[in-house]
Amino acid sequence: MAGEMARAEPPPGPPPRDALWRWRRNPLRRPADVALAWTGLVLLLTVLAGAPAAALWAGDTALRHYRESAERQARTRHLVTAVLLRDAPRHPEPGSAEARETRYPVPVRYAPPGGPPRTARTEVVPGLRAGSTVRVWAGPDGRLAEPPPKPGEIRSRAAGWALLAAAGVAAAGGAAYHMAGRAVERRHLARWDEAWAAAARGWTIRP
Repeated sequence: MAGEMARAEPPPGPPPRDALWRWRRNPLRRPADVALAWTGLVLLLTVLAGAPAAALWAGDTALRHYRESAERQARTRHLVTAVLLRDAPRHPEPGSAEARETRYPVPVRYAPPGGPPRTARTEVVPGLRAGSTVRVWAGPDGRLAEPPPKPGEIRSRAAGWALLAAAGVAAAGGAAYHMAGRAVERRHLARWDEAWAAAARGWTIRP
């Protein structure tokens, strides 16, 4: 028995590792490879232009939002004096850098502006004795609140949103290129299957 196989032109093997091979004239370059190369270039230019624009827009928007929020909090929140109702725990290492940064929650009593005295818990430095006074922020409802953010905190938060926006644009560009590459790969595999199917139809078996 002898088998004859019709001549088929199977798709070429995997491309070289050199990323610039799609731009050079060579036997391995296919139209889909050229299209993918142009897609990558367009996406790269889009990311390079879009990431700074997105970062600028997000940072400016966040900066204005946090500044307005800080101004609103400064108008509605007030510093009041609170009295400790219990001794604050002592730190195991008095005078250490860790002790200077550590805060312990203790019950305090304070009187918000225009309201009756209240009892709540706030964080204080280690070692304060009962009866000591601390300054706390009270909100418009009389409850303890966080202090309005400082300018440095506002800038830091806005910068975080700017970096997040730039990273989002870069991630979107990378995802788009990955999807394009997967589409080209599926097309190549489909052409491979078609080539082998055409070759199989040309096989003959003779006695």
